[in-house]
Amino acid sequence: MSATPPMKAVIIPVTPFQQNCSIIWCTKTLRAAVIDPGGGVEQIRETVAKNGLTVERILVTHGHVDHAAAVADLQDLLNVPVEGPAIEDNYWIIALREHGAGYGMPYSRPFTPNRWLVDGDTVTVGELVLNVLHCPGHTPGHVVFFHQPSRFAIVGDVIFEGSIGRTDFPGGNLDDLIRSVREKLFPLGDDITFLPGHGGLSSFGRERQSNPYVGDRAVSGRR
Repeated sequence: MSATPPMKAVIIPVTPFQQNCSIIWCTKTLRAAVIDPGGGVEQIRETVAKNGLTVERILVTHGHVDHAAAVADLQDLLNVPVEGPAIEDNYWIIALREHGAGYGMPYSRPFTPNRWLVDGDTVTVGELVLNVLHCPGHTPGHVVFFHQPSRFAIVGDVIFEGSIGRTDFPGGNLDDLIRSVREKLFPLGDDITFLPGHGGLSSFGRERQSNPYVGDRAVSGRR
């Protein structure tokens, strides 16, 4: 009989963009974090209750509206601190109300994180320790959360199964994005499973082999 894994996760697609909001928790303590609540506050509350969890913080990978629109509402409901993204994304967070109105998300409100994150930080969820990697390119303040013992990363919109995040928004930069993936994420190991901000799970090894934007063949073709 296999041992209980130290971390479990549930994905809750939210917003018209079907963004992967997630709840991760420490199986030993049932302490949890909500990552990228762009919407779905009621679904989040129900999932937390169903699994008997205690949310102790909200984590944010970046400031785009589909990832961050409901952070303020959820913080009001749960009275927990918000950590992330990096401060370079503050201009996106300040504009959340405006962007939300344009995409049919009237609940969007700006917020101020209790802690801006920087590369090399750690965040805790119960007894779990997640490493923070600053991965600019999609946005300048984008961060990734990595739980080394589980070989699992929550990567926001840096990389997807077979694709990468857009870089044509203000502050985006394709060269920075490729560098983030190739120099920060892929070195973590081919066996790392990752949860992107949209779509299904993949692994860094699979994307190194086949991703048409940041895979080994794609990058060698850019040189």
